Amino acid sequence: MARMLILIVILLLVTAGAAWLIFGRGGGETAPEAVIDSPYWSEDDRLVEVDGVSARVRVEGPQDAPVLVMVHGFSYSLESWDDWAAALSEDYRVVRMDLPGHALTGPDPQARYSVPETVDFLAGLMDAMEIREATLVGNSLGGLVAWRYAADHPGRVDDLVLVAPGGFSINGVTEEPVDVPAGVRFYLTSAPRPMVAGASAGLFGDASRMDPDLPARVHALMQGEGVGEALVQRLEVFTLPAPEDDLARVEAPTLILWGERDGMVPVEHAARFETAIPDAELIVYDDLGHILHEEAPARTLEDVRAFLERN
Repeated sequence: MARMLILIVILLLVTAGAAWLIFGRGGGETAPEAVIDSPYWSEDDRLVEVDGVSARVRVEGPQDAPVLVMVHGFSYSLESWDDWAAALSEDYRVVRMDLPGHALTGPDPQARYSVPETVDFLAGLMDAMEIREATLVGNSLGGLVAWRYAADHPGRVDDLVLVAPGGFSINGVTEEPVDVPAGVRFYLTSAPRPMVAGASAGLFGDASRMDPDLPARVHALMQGEGVGEALVQRLEVFTLPAPEDDLARVEAPTLILWGERDGMVPVEHAARFETAIPDAELIVYDDLGHILHEEAPARTLEDVRAFLERN
């Protein structure tokens, strides 16, 4: 009898342990584990496997709230959205990631850095996380990826918020990439922090609005193993084919935000986006630059919230 009781207790413990592994840990979502040793890894971070890429993903907000997915710009990281995410996670399940070749995600083992491949990555990430529908928010390269995903997957995008997105030709890039200048290669792979600080300041309409900690963060995350080389590889395959036909396929209501002082993507492109996307509205801020969500988060969030509430 004693032996039988011991066996029953062991069985119950094993069953309880299995149930905790399967059903415990936050009601259906696996709890994130800090598997990357970095000061930029947070308790809200996790790794999500997407076709051979271990992507750093940060998830915040109520588990049962509508999902909002944020995609950062070139050479940046998910921290670019900190201010907007902190506010929007009150009402949304906010999901943001480091794109392949960036920050704590690091290089793609297969070096898949073209824009179509990055759209495929976003699609794979949303599938892996079982996100059927979401509002997409993207800045610069992230905006380009977001609107191209929306064009290819119209049934899965509720609303679209584009912050100075890529799309129309700049710097000679068309359907063919251009050679990456030696100075750009040096910057991405070896730039000292003062150089990164100067380049970062140029993304603001008023450099005095830049968070003093931003250059150190950008510099540190660009110095990750293989990241600088991956950023160069991305530029080597970066193309901007004429976008009008694809923009016309975007069905989601779209808010376009642009800074008049954008020194990266010309503000003249803003009206072209508004014309090409069937259901779009445009707001231009006369005193802001390329990363206006970092430069004036509270002011720009008012317009984002108003747009989302209308839709």
